[in-house]
Amino acid sequence: MKDYYKVLGIDKNASKEDIKKAFRKLAHEHHPDKGGGDASKFKEASEAYSVLSDDQKRQQYDTFGSTGAGMGGGQGGGFSGFNSQGAQGFGGFDFSNFAQQYSGQNGQSFEFDLGDIFGEFFGGGRRPRKGATITVDVQITFKESIFGVEKEIHINKENGRERIIVTIPAGIENGQGLRVQGKGEDGQGGKGDLIVRIWVGEDKVFRKEGLNLIMELQLKLTTALLGAIIDLDTLDGKIELKIPAGTTHNEIFRVKQKGVPRDSDRSRRGDLLIVTKVDMPKKLSKNAQRIVEELKREGI
Repeated sequence: MKDYYKVLGIDKNASKEDIKKAFRKLAHEHHPDKGGGDASKFKEASEAYSVLSDDQKRQQYDTFGSTGAGMGGGQGGGFSGFNSQGAQGFGGFDFSNFAQQYSGQNGQSFEFDLGDIFGEFFGGGRRPRKGATITVDVQITFKESIFGVEKEIHINKENGRERIIVTIPAGIENGQGLRVQGKGEDGQGGKGDLIVRIWVGEDKVFRKEGLNLIMELQLKLTTALLGAIIDLDTLDGKIELKIPAGTTHNEIFRVKQKGVPRDSDRSRRGDLLIVTKVDMPKKLSKNAQRIVEELKREGI
């Protein structure tokens, strides 16, 4: 089992700052792009830092070690990013992949900012940070979530209030977020982003299952027995629905191409599924009871 504390040369009570300083020292010493650097030790130190610098992963490691509870222990994904041929970035060393994500043992992913770690000895300081991300909540109707909609929102920023038109795509899910790049706060490294979280109101009639819309249709017993043509309100407007004689409870009628759009022009859509609910009378008049008795004698 790997001892990540020993790898970084620290004790188990080390603070986050101690962990960071230890990794900086080892990374500077073993960086593969430096003379006398050691890629394997650099990789080992990076793996240790990625675990111990994260509170949750550190607690998991302290409990189970590097071979337990998802920490790995077998052969994992390789260390990506080594490319000294015409590379760009830190001193001609390509960190285009590693700066985003390091795939350690058993393919476990660790994320941390190498710009923060190496900024002190490659380029002479931390890289400028992007502006802060702004998050706003937007409420839309169920119908708007099905067909999509444009919403005007106003956000308060450090430099004033800004009006933005957000296009919400058809079929969006409740709680889903939309990222609008460059609409966050200003920063030395560029503008941050805007996250628009969408909250969909419930509909009294319709619900969504995948690309299909589901609704229940209450039918009188006589309508179910004799059949009828009824006007039905859908999200697309009124349609005529034929109810065949002898329709049963929980029967499903399918109206094609009246469900959730698969694309923005609505040329392909799911279906509308109509589930019948036959209302059984709880009390019969004497006349109705006499008619039912006659039906009973006929074997109905």
